[in-house]
This record gives sequence, structure tokens and C-alpha cells, in this order.
Amino acid sequence: MPEEAERFWFAFVLYLVRRLSEKNGENLQQGSNDNEFNLCHILRVMKLNIVDFFKELPQFLVKSGPILSNIYGADWENRLEAKELQANFVHLSILSKSYKRIYREFFLPSDANGDKQSAAASTSGYVSDYHRFGWLLFLALRIHAFSRFKDLVTCTNGLVSILAILIIHVPVRFRNFNIHDSSRFVKKSNKGVDLIASLCSIYDTSEDDLRKIMEKTNTLIADILKKKHCEASECKNENLENIDTDGLIYFENLMDDSSLSSSLNILEKDYDNATRNKGELDERVFINEDDSLLGSGSLSGGAVSITGAKRKFDSLASPVKTITSPLSPHRSSASHPNGIAGGATSKMVVTPVSTAMTTAKWLRTVICPLPSKPSAELERFLKSCDKDVTTDVMRRAHIILEAIFPSSGLGERCVTGSLQGANLMDNIWAEQRRLEALKLYYRVLEAMCTAEAQVLHAKNLTSLLTNERFHRCMLACSAELVLATHKTVTMLFPAVLERTGITAFDLSKVIESFIRHEESLPRELRRHLNSLEERLLESMVWEKGSSMYSSLTVARPVLSAEINRLGLLADPMPSLDAIATHINFSSGGLSPVHSLHKHETSPGQNGDIRSPKRPCTDYRSVLVERNNFTSPVKDRLLGLNNLKSKPLPPPLQSAFASPTRPNPGGGGETCAETGINIFFCKINKLAAVRINAMVERLQLSQQIRESVYCLFQQILNQRTSLFFNRHIDQIILCCFYGVAKISQLNLTFREIIYNYRKQPQCKPQVFRSVFVDWASARQSGRSEQDHVDIITFYNKIFVPAVKPLLVELGPAGTAMKTNRVSEVNHNNDGPCPGSPKVSVFPALPDMSPKKVSATHNVYVSPLRTSKMDALISHSSKSYYACVGESTHAYQSPSKDLTDINHRLNSNRRVRGTLNFDDVDVDVGLVSDSMVANSLYLQNGIAAASTCAVLKPEQPDP
Repeated sequence: MPEEAERFWFAFVLYLVRRLSEKNGENLQQGSNDNEFNLCHILRVMKLNIVDFFKELPQFLVKSGPILSNIYGADWENRLEAKELQANFVHLSILSKSYKRIYREFFLPSDANGDKQSAAASTSGYVSDYHRFGWLLFLALRIHAFSRFKDLVTCTNGLVSILAILIIHVPVRFRNFNIHDSSRFVKKSNKGVDLIASLCSIYDTSEDDLRKIMEKTNTLIADILKKKHCEASECKNENLENIDTDGLIYFENLMDDSSLSSSLNILEKDYDNATRNKGELDERVFINEDDSLLGSGSLSGGAVSITGAKRKFDSLASPVKTITSPLSPHRSSASHPNGIAGGATSKMVVTPVSTAMTTAKWLRTVICPLPSKPSAELERFLKSCDKDVTTDVMRRAHIILEAIFPSSGLGERCVTGSLQGANLMDNIWAEQRRLEALKLYYRVLEAMCTAEAQVLHAKNLTSLLTNERFHRCMLACSAELVLATHKTVTMLFPAVLERTGITAFDLSKVIESFIRHEESLPRELRRHLNSLEERLLESMVWEKGSSMYSSLTVARPVLSAEINRLGLLADPMPSLDAIATHINFSSGGLSPVHSLHKHETSPGQNGDIRSPKRPCTDYRSVLVERNNFTSPVKDRLLGLNNLKSKPLPPPLQSAFASPTRPNPGGGGETCAETGINIFFCKINKLAAVRINAMVERLQLSQQIRESVYCLFQQILNQRTSLFFNRHIDQIILCCFYGVAKISQLNLTFREIIYNYRKQPQCKPQVFRSVFVDWASARQSGRSEQDHVDIITFYNKIFVPAVKPLLVELGPAGTAMKTNRVSEVNHNNDGPCPGSPKVSVFPALPDMSPKKVSATHNVYVSPLRTSKMDALISHSSKSYYACVGESTHAYQSPSKDLTDINHRLNSNRRVRGTLNFDDVDVDVGLVSDSMVANSLYLQNGIAAASTCAVLKPEQPDP
């Protein structure tokens, strides 16, 4: 619709001008109220909603990027903070729904002055004054106490503190719970219910953190609402009956009918004053889910689904991409004093909030108790080097982590206002994150050193512990995991790369080793690192300034001229002293490094790093090859045996050594050649996964799949420059169309792009903005660099470069190959005529269910992680049969499959309802206990016989 498109474009232009002008300080200079409008004002006037706005904004930015660069400078995208704003919207959507559900669990949805209308209010969009008060108080807490770092974990703690305030102050007649409910309030003392501890138990929050935020909330109420407070233990109020009041603060008349309305007005005005000149999202709209500004999208699967829309956009705020539903508190089946049933007891559903809190608990219970300095064992390794490097390692860690997690006083804008605790809260937050990352870094470094010493049979690990780039990658990885745990809004990846001075290619070298040496890493953080590895491989390592090009010039000298002409080589890594100077770092007793040179220490001198060749049977990545159908128990039992046939991961010694240095592993290769070969293998594997997914969507033949994959491989090896400054999906899409044309398939580029948009990794920029260098394309009269759509790229750049490779895939090329093979086979001992063709496509984990019986509705599929919870659930029997844990005691896959086939092919038909609890009924199902044992089998335990007992491992915290 032209009219709708016009409204979108006008909204984008107005918002960009508003935000970028504000960042330039123009609004502050004007000093008028003319520019006091925010995003919500713009959308209301344009009759648009937030969800649609974020859906279309990335496409507009792709088209308008060059114009914005000319007007506002090259850094306009960082100053716009569109990704941060989108992440903030996603977080607030989750938190607002969480708050709404929590409120209805604990309180009646009735107004202070109205009649009880819980049933009607639950179904309508009615919001009581108490509900509104809690949300506005939460927003005030975000503005004044959390200021810069509004991460999901901290905000969840803040939301729980608001809940505690409401429980203490909302009149008892509006409660939807019984204080004696032991299933909800599990922490009690002789003085009554321990409210804070009970809420921490429900929502997996830290009791210390919650009490500190409670203090901030109480200070906020006293300063903004001017309410007098007193120790709850000194107050006599029915709200405090049967509650342990030690450490709690009570505000007189906070929720009285006479003062509630004025308190709401004060909080509204405070929010207006705090956000007047920011032009951001008005976060008060989330208090009412029926507000038309929020749109009709629902948060699920990491994307905002639009009703009737064709596209989705990724939730940048969630690294793990698991946005589902809000937090659901524990409910009790007991009725409450007001006579309304509390509902059946329900399990805590897996949501972004609960996942974040569970991961934060691992950080809090496993990492935080560790010392903030090298352990005695690690210190022995550091002192066993050619010289004692303990001071260097500690100083480097403090400088790099200070650069990643800066304090408010380091030149950044501070929050102003009546409250002076925001900057202190920021500094406390940054200090806590630095300590968590530091402790994780020391822990993994010690594990690496221990394993390395076992391999080398020596304590001197100088080559490992003196490499500057290696340590920075380890620190960046540790910091990124801490940021991913807390799900921050303002420090999204690749912030850690920019602040540590390393590149995407550097970080990609340590991800697998980091995971292998931290066995306790929660599943969500492993997934996060896997997703980061994909992002690095698909485009970031191909960007200008990647250190990959330094290795490529050595491994593929023929590409050096093109790399130099395009200016793709990375700048020297900034020295540690340069970073320390930039952040005004104070050594605090640590000896400074006397070398003040700009460049890093030569990797050829101290880049000799080895990685322990330690088997990893738990780590699974999309880039790691595995069998299509493997049972959970067989997968783990055979893990060690598979290592005999699979090559061990490459040593970090060659990965971080000087590119021109000979590979210590032998073979006559340089370290650059070894690293590039490994890198290309990963690229091919990632491409295979994505090609396979597209083939299934397009319903193409396996021959087309192999042709596309072969063409991609040939381009990577023979036309590598096509990848420079581009996304690998751009090459994949062109390969599909090229193979379709040469194979005379009726497949259009429109169909390819239409199906590509359904892929989870799809971004409009991939097919709307492809880098081209007209000078290399030898276009007459054009020599500049530009970005074009993918069809233009295909016609002008791809086809001229790849035409010889495409011809080889056509009928003529195939015939020539056949003749050459026939001649070779005639003269030599070749394969027998009619022998099956060996597939060049790598084996991939096939997650698609396949029907295995023509007469029965029986499907076979690999076990998904999402189904593991169902398999081990105690509330229902299992409906799954796993090869390896079949209908009888563990035998072998062949016998198990024979038994399953026998049951499928039998003519016996079961009528009526199956009794799954009757062990005598031969229905061929698996018991929950057997599956549970198989799923949680410890690594490295092999079954000595068919009656071996499987020892379950502890699940990830």
C-alpha cells in the first residue's frame, strides 16, 4: 500500500532526525519544548504500532544508510542505538507480561474504589490502581537505580522487589493468596514467613541482590513520594501479620485510597521529567496490553510474529533466541481468604526470564565463590614460565575487563536528577560483572594449563601464557558469557571485540576450547557460543579489518593483491598500554608494562600455544558432524570410540602462532595454511547445513543439493575473493539460482528469496545489500564501491566469475567428466561399472521426522533437546521409543530395530485405550526411568555388559 509505506517512511525519518539530533546535542541547545516528543507520539500520529515499526526499520536503514552517513557521520548507527532500543522493547514485553501474571497470582484485579470484579477484570484489559502503581514504581527504579545497564536479570530482581513492596502494603482484602500457604511461602521462621527468602525461592533470585534492590526501592519511595517510613517490626498492621518483619520497611498510608491517586500522578510526572529529552519508547504503554501501540505481534521463538504478516525479525535482545512466555509463579491449589480459588499447582514454565535466572544462578553459585586472583595451582603454572608472568596476566585481565565494563566516571554520560545513587549502582553493577568474568577467566585458564601440562609432561607453558592475543580472546569470551547470562541491552555483541582490540577471526579460534574446558557451562551458554560461532563464520570474519586476511595472504598468496587493493587487512592490535591510557586505568599496585609501543608483541616470538587434546563428548555444535539417528545412551557410550576415527581439534599453538611459521604438527604447512584449511572446513560445514535446509524448503532433489554444495566448495577454494566483504548466504543463494539455470529447473530468484526469508538466520540485508567493487568487475566508467541487490550482484559479479565452474556442472561438463573417468577406469583398476556414486555432501544431523511404515502412522526422528523434558517427566509416561533403549533390556541397534519392525509389520491391531501403567501389556514403549537414566548418563561411562547399571549425571544448574 503506497499510503502505508508513506506513513512508515515518514515515521522512520522523523524518529531518526529526533534521535540523531538529540545525540548531537541540538535539542539541548534549543531549550524549547518543540521537540518533546518520543517514538510513541510519532506512532500514534502515523497510526502505526511498535511491532510493525521494528519489523520494517532494518530494511529502511539498509536503504538510507549512505544518506545518513553523509549527514550524521559514519558512526550514525551506533549513535542511533536501534538494536538496543529493540532489545529494550523485547525485554519490557517479557517483563510486563511477567508482572501482569505475577500480579494476578497474588492480588485480585479490582480497583481500590470499585467492587470486586475479578472474573470480568481477568478477561478484560482492566488494570487496577495498585497494578499501575507497581509498574510505574518499577519504571522509576529502572531510570534512577539501574540507569545504563537495564539487563534482564537485574530488572527481574527489581520486579520481585516491587512485588514484595506490594505484598506488604496492598490492603489484605485484595490479596489472592494465603500467607499460610506453605507451597508458596516455603521459607519460614518462628517469627513468621520469611517473605524475601520465599520470593527468592520462587523466582530463583539472589537474596543478597534482592535485599539491596529493596533498599533502593525504599529510598525511591521516600525521595519521590515523600513517604515516611519505619521499621516493619515496630508497626502494627494486618498486612504484616504472620510475616517475619526483620529487615523490612513499612510506609504508612502508601496504599491508602486517599494517597494512591496522588502517588500515581507523582510517579507519572517523575517519568515524564526523566525521559523528556530522550525521544525513546514510552514504557508506560506496557501497563495495558490492549494498547494499540503494542501491535498484534506475540513474542515466541525469538521473533515477533505478526498476524497476517509475511516476515519476522530476530530478537536482538535474546542471544539464545528463546523468547516465549512470561514468568509463571508457583500457584497453590488452596483457596485464599477471599474465597477465590488459587488454581492448581503448576510447574515453572521455561521462559526467557526463568532461563536467565537459572543461568545467573550458575554464575552465582559456581563462579562467584571462586577467588578473584589466580589459584595456587594456576599461580604455579604462571611462575613456571621462562619468567614469572603472574603480574602481567593479572594486570592484563584488570585492564581488559575495565575496558569492557567501564565505570560511570570514565567519560560517559552520567544520570542527573534528585537521586544520586544511579552512578553508584552502575559502578557496583560493572564491578560485579568484572569480578564474574575475571573468576571465570582464571578458572578456564587453569583447566587449560592443567590439561596442557599433562600432554606435554611439563610445567613450563611459556608459549601459551605469554601470547597477548590468546589472553584477550579468553577474556572476551569470559566477558561475553557474563553479558549473555545477564542479557544486557546496552552491550550487545560484538561490543567485547571492539573493547578488547581483537577481531571475529581471533575469537572463533577459542570458542570450542573454552567450552571443552568448562564442563559446568550451562546449556544456554553453550548454545549462545554456538550461535556466536555461526555469526562469526557467516559474515564477520569476512568483513574489512578481519585478521583472517593476514593468514589468507600467506596461505593463498595469489589473493594478496586483491586483499591489499580492497584494504581488507586488519590494523595492528592496540597495545595494552594504549587501552589502559584510553580508559584512564589505574594499576592499583600492579606493575605497569614498560613497553609503550603501539603494536602488539610479535606473535612469532610468543605465539607458540598448544591446546590440550582432551576429548569432549558433551559439546555439540551444528558445525560438528554426527550420525543422523543415534540414541541418547549410544551417543554417549560411543563418544569416546568415535574419537578414534575423528581428528582431534587443532592445537591453539598453530592457531595463534605467526602465520608464516611452520606448523609444529608437521606436514610441511605453515600455521596460516593449517588455520585457513580448518576455517574453510567450518565454512563448508555451515554452508552444508544451510543448503540442506533450503533444499528441503524448495523440495529439490538430492542431486541439486550436491551440485549446489559442490559449486559452493569450488567457489570457496578457487574464487575466494567472492566472499570478501560479503555474507556466505549471498553466495549460497546465487549458487542455488546458478545450478537451477544450468540444470534447466523452473526456479526463480523470487522463489529462492521467498523461501530464504523463512530461514531462522535470514536478514533482509543479505539479499537487499550486497557489496560490489565495480573496479574489479571491470565495469566501464565505474570504479567505486557500492551495495546492490542480490540479482544485480548475480548478473554483474557472480556469473562472470563463476561461469567456468557452472559449465562444469552442466550436461556438457558432466559428459566430459564421464569420458575422462571412463578412460581412467579403462586403463587402471577403477570402480566396477554400476557402483553407486559416493555422495560428496557431508552427513548432517537430520531433525525432520520420516515416515517409516506404509501402513502405520509411525515416524522416526532424532531426539530433540526440546523433547528431553517430556521424556524424563514424572507426570506422564513416555510415548517415545529410542534405539538403544528399546522395549527390552539394552541389546543392540540391529536387534532393537528388528523388534520394532516386527511390531510394525504384525497384523495385530490394538483396540481401545492402552494401559501404559500395566507392565504386562506388551505395547513396546519405554519406561520413564530407563529413558531418564539414558539421558543423564555420565560422560565416559561405558556399558560393560547388557545388564550394566547406568549412573545418571546431575543436570545443568
